[in-house]
Amino acid sequence: MSAPTRRLTTAQALVRFLSVQYTERDGVRRRLIAGTWGIFGHGNVAGVGQALVEYADVMPFHQGRNEQSMVHAAVGYARQLDRLSAQAVTTSIGPGATNLVTGAALATINRLPVLLLPGDYFASHAPDPLLQQLEHPVEADVSVNDTLRPVSRYFDRITRPEALIPSALQAMRVLADPAETGAVTLALPQDVQAEAYDWPEEFFAERVWYVRRPAPDPVELSAAVEAIRSAGRPLIVAGGGVHHSEAEEALKAFVEATGIPVASTQAGKGSLRHDHPADLGGIGHTGTAVGDALARTADLVIGVGTRYTDFTTASGTLFQHPDVRFLNLNITGFDAHKLAARTLVCDARSGLEGLLEALGGHRVSEAYEAEYRAGKDRWDEVVEAAYRADDENAVPTQTQVLGALDAAVGDHDVVINAAGSLPGDLHKLWRSRSPRQYHLEYGYSCMGYEIPAGIGVQQAAPGTPVWALVGDGTYLMMPTEIVTAVQEGLPVNIVLLQNHGYASIGGLSEETGGERFGTAYRFRAADGTFTGAPLPVDLAANAASLGMDVLRAKTVCELREALTAARASDRPTCVYVETDPAPTAPPAEAWWDVPVAETASREAAVEARERYDRQVAGRRRHL
Repeated sequence: MSAPTRRLTTAQALVRFLSVQYTERDGVRRRLIAGTWGIFGHGNVAGVGQALVEYADVMPFHQGRNEQSMVHAAVGYARQLDRLSAQAVTTSIGPGATNLVTGAALATINRLPVLLLPGDYFASHAPDPLLQQLEHPVEADVSVNDTLRPVSRYFDRITRPEALIPSALQAMRVLADPAETGAVTLALPQDVQAEAYDWPEEFFAERVWYVRRPAPDPVELSAAVEAIRSAGRPLIVAGGGVHHSEAEEALKAFVEATGIPVASTQAGKGSLRHDHPADLGGIGHTGTAVGDALARTADLVIGVGTRYTDFTTASGTLFQHPDVRFLNLNITGFDAHKLAARTLVCDARSGLEGLLEALGGHRVSEAYEAEYRAGKDRWDEVVEAAYRADDENAVPTQTQVLGALDAAVGDHDVVINAAGSLPGDLHKLWRSRSPRQYHLEYGYSCMGYEIPAGIGVQQAAPGTPVWALVGDGTYLMMPTEIVTAVQEGLPVNIVLLQNHGYASIGGLSEETGGERFGTAYRFRAADGTFTGAPLPVDLAANAASLGMDVLRAKTVCELREALTAARASDRPTCVYVETDPAPTAPPAEAWWDVPVAETASREAAVEARERYDRQVAGRRRHL
């Protein structure tokens, strides 16, 4: 007797399959693919589009305006839910598919799951060449979707219906695997999407993907304990892996038992509350004075769930103790082995709990605790000074905007940012009160991420106030998903800071001899130079035209009132504020390597190269 089958198109089978996939960790079960974002065109409208109509009762659909933005929204959703639930994104062929590449890179670099379903050319090659088809002269099976291969953790092109079965299972495995997750791409030729096949009923059975918490290896654990016991000045660097594994309470227990202080990467900030005595704030180029000072003198650096990017290590110049060694607790061996470290390849929560039990009451010296607590107190005074506004009727600085927002938000509000000068100010100054409050995408630092990510976070955490912080440069990159927030009734708040140019890159340009060339929004004169007058653009009016409520704030006092009103609103609201462009944030406490012209005739570049040569001399290879 033959096994029962169900006759469906490939696209129908895929949607039905996705609707019954689940993750489970610590006894909590979630939908693995909780919904699908889509923009339809030829290549997906008659395949996946029809299937989403067919199964609208089991697969929620969200209409996007830009393919890259849809991926950002899905990434924000997955991060808010600790990677235990994800969303899919479907696009047409051609430009709709290639618009996914930036979002896919962001997801994979940040180790965040998203399922990409771009349409593809006819597998049969019946119409050839097709509208929007890339014709490769020697490789006929190449399509523009191949640009997604290097930015995907798993990629397949489904050229026959039955090929979907093993590929769909592999796709779910990768999405649910904490050590492998990232963007997953199933490219779907449009004729195969619409082709019918007799699918085995087992393909549509509910399937649970258990998200592992691998325990530390006993040999590695023993070596890690010995390293900690022998260290006089240990420092924990908390990365995003602390959040992904929900290890915040385990980290707190470990720190309170051992007295070892914690400095956080952009992804790891909020691993401890800002007012915990052992929380030093950020580390690296955008770190705090106390965090970077301890990093320079640490004899053991304990990385927990961090990738050690150049911002964290100050491009290899931060960890300067002559005998410094590294102990890396990470779920991936790839990251654990960085900086020639002792490794503890395991889940962050399991590893911290195992270390705490094995250390048996070991604690750092009272003098060391007193030192870093005093440094923390001094830095708190710096934050207060940056936030303080002595004149409530003055135009606010960027740091005063952060101070006003700090006073307006609740403990569990979510603040989102990704690019510009704001990440540096936030990493130094923001006082995180809960694990999910600080949402910085700084693995790819992608302009345009904030607004769509805010939508994804709002979907994942209904009722939670969400704040997307954007400068004028970032806003102009990708404001279109405002329409989606309005359409879906998601009360995302945007804080739009207008300083008429690229503040971060302008400062970097000045520091490296570029003289702020091409970084301001100004009129161009007939001779090619830029005048001092800003462009007459009204970004607040633009946000209003896309359906947002807009509150304009000209002073610190008006800003406070607008933020309070926005938080109380049940509609998407934009708080628009022109800021004083004078830099008010504390200067960088550590270096970042941006190579400077080795030879130049202009004085600014010559001086910048002299500074560069002095800084690069401090780089170390940790071997």
